[in-house]
Order: sequence, then C-alpha cells, then structure tokens
Amino acid sequence: MKDFNLEICIDSAESAIIAAAHGATRLELCGHLMIGGVTPCTGLIEMVKAVVKIPTYAIIRPRFGDFVYSDLEFEQMKRDVVSCREHLVDGLVLGALTPDGHLDVERLKSLTALADGMHLTLHRAFDVCVDPFKALEDAITLGFHTILTSGQQASAYEGRSLLKDLIKAAHGRIDIMPGAGVNTSNLKDILQDTGATSIHLSAKTLRPSLSQHKNPHVYMGLPSIDESIIYETNGEEVKAARAILEAF
Repeated sequence: MKDFNLEICIDSAESAIIAAAHGATRLELCGHLMIGGVTPCTGLIEMVKAVVKIPTYAIIRPRFGDFVYSDLEFEQMKRDVVSCREHLVDGLVLGALTPDGHLDVERLKSLTALADGMHLTLHRAFDVCVDPFKALEDAITLGFHTILTSGQQASAYEGRSLLKDLIKAAHGRIDIMPGAGVNTSNLKDILQDTGATSIHLSAKTLRPSLSQHKNPHVYMGLPSIDESIIYETNGEEVKAARAILEAF
C-alpha cells in the first residue's frame, strides 16, 4: 500500500509523543477517551501542538451521550470550532444528528463554514444514522473529507461488509476510515475485506496512577471505573499497525 493514513486517537500530550514517535500519520485529539472523547481544552491543544509535528485533528463534541444537541450546546460547538481554528488545529472531527436519526445538515453547514477550509472528519454519529448511504451523500455535499465509521456495528471488524459497500459507493469522493475495535490482530482482515486505506485506532494500554494513596470510598466520576488506572498510547501497537499498512 503506497498511500495510507494511520490515525491514532489520544487524550494527552504523552500519548501524542508516543503515537508520533512510533509511526502515526495523524492524531485525533480528544478529552477523556474513557467516555468516548469530548472536545479537548485549549491547554491540551497547545501542549500537543508544541510536542508533535504531525497533523492533529480535534474532536468537537460538547458532552458524552447522543449527538442531538440543544441550542446552547450548538452555540458551544460553534465557539469550539472557532477556538480550534485560532489555535491552528489541522482539522476537525464533528457531527450532529436530528432527532429522527439523520445528519443535522443545517447545523453542520454552519459548523463547516466556521471551519473555513480545515480538514473535516464526520465522526461516529454516522454510525447511528438511520440510512448510512443518505448520510454518505449528505457528508459529501457538506464538504467532509473523511467519515470515521465502524460500519454501524460495535466494531469495524464486525462492520466490514457495510464498510466495503460504503467505500464502493463513495467512489473516491470521500475517505471512509474504519475505526472502533481496530487492532493489529484484525487489521489485515479489515484492510483485505474493505479496501480501506485509512485506519483509526486508539492503540491504548493501561498505566497505573502515580498516586500512592487511594480512598476506596471516594469516586470522582463513575464508580465502575477504576481511577487508579490511566489510558496511554501503546507505541509498539502503533508501530506494528504501521508495519501492516506499509506491507499491505
């Protein structure tokens, strides 16, 4: 494979350094990957831009949960787009849906206009659209360059059939990038079965907290999450994924 994209999603400057050093071609920058990723704060954006040189795309997602946003949440998203553009982020990862499960075309028009020529990825809001092929055409019309999708399944491996059909239907007009559950054990099958040339993965591993003390009665968030464990990018997984792409 001559041309490929290996996008690693991260939520820390440490992970950005690891991903870039081991072969990522670009980053998706999020806050709090533990909950699927939300809009990163400006401090994190500035740190990542300072420590790596590869393209960095910031997700615009005001909260955990669904992709049907209130008026105030939409206003927040507009401000976040402007802020990311002013902080020289290379691209944006965004999406919004109507209550009946279609892309919110009117709101997305506003957001893409504010992006003012930045690279645009439609995130996995696509995967809960009622009609993926209509959403594909809407995304192209809106000027998106990439769709990040699991093929509307729990993982990209399970969604291989739809991913293949989407790539065929896109016919080079937009890049279909498989993501969700992608790792080096299934990457070859995903590439072979879909024809994809862009891949998105977190390649994350767990590292222990530096804290030497924990109060078992106190939780800062969800009690089901062990807060003594922190996600970090696994450089060897990134390196292995890059090798698979280069050899394919």
